[in-house]
Amino acid sequence: MQDRIVDDPTSLTGSDGPLVRLERVSYTAGDTPILTDLWLDIASGPPTILLGPNGAGKSTLLKLLMGLVAPTEGNLEARRVLGGRLPRMAFVFQRPVMLKRSAAANVAYALRAAGRSTSGNAIRDLLDRVALDHLRDRPARRLSAGEQQRLALARALAREPDLLLLDEPTASLDPTATKAVEDIVANVAREGVKVVIATHDMGQARRLGGDVVLVVGGRIAERSATEDFFKRPSTEAARRFLAGDLVLST
Repeated sequence: MQDRIVDDPTSLTGSDGPLVRLERVSYTAGDTPILTDLWLDIASGPPTILLGPNGAGKSTLLKLLMGLVAPTEGNLEARRVLGGRLPRMAFVFQRPVMLKRSAAANVAYALRAAGRSTSGNAIRDLLDRVALDHLRDRPARRLSAGEQQRLALARALAREPDLLLLDEPTASLDPTATKAVEDIVANVAREGVKVVIATHDMGQARRLGGDVVLVVGGRIAERSATEDFFKRPSTEAARRFLAGDLVLST
């Protein structure tokens, strides 16, 4: 796998201010609290990794950032970026749904939905970015799991996002397919897109992450630069998590 994108991120919040800010955000499903009292800035810079045990609330946090669900309490604000517009966002699910058409037609659909040109060059450029142009005419549902995930990334990139949210993007993939996805994510991050990834893959967190947000029991237990998190965790929850111990709350 590739080296980590950055070895020493200079800031956890970036120099241009946050793209999205959460202030005392909570989310409750029925009577069940899922996320509680979150304070979090997501700013430009290297990828942010969401770690935590199953059921910690990582996927819900991504959905909140994307606007797929609304906070029950607190404030979630998207800050304006260059040109005075709100940041564009895109989301890739762990198991993306493929439209019943070719790979190229899936990308054309995404371009059209984003209000962009569906010219052959536009489609080719996106498929090239995920190394799938040679499969452009293959039905998307006949692609392998790794190829489908790369196609889902191409569709997300059709939105020209400032913020790309990925929920366990390689959870069901073999090492070769995982590397292909990670290479794309690394390239996208280098191009200036802010990436937030929920993952259980510690190696992936080390390779891709600029910083880590540890979510435990619906709360943020720790946030630190990736190297510090793995070598010098500052909280008991992080130390227990890294040791493989059960962590249910902070």
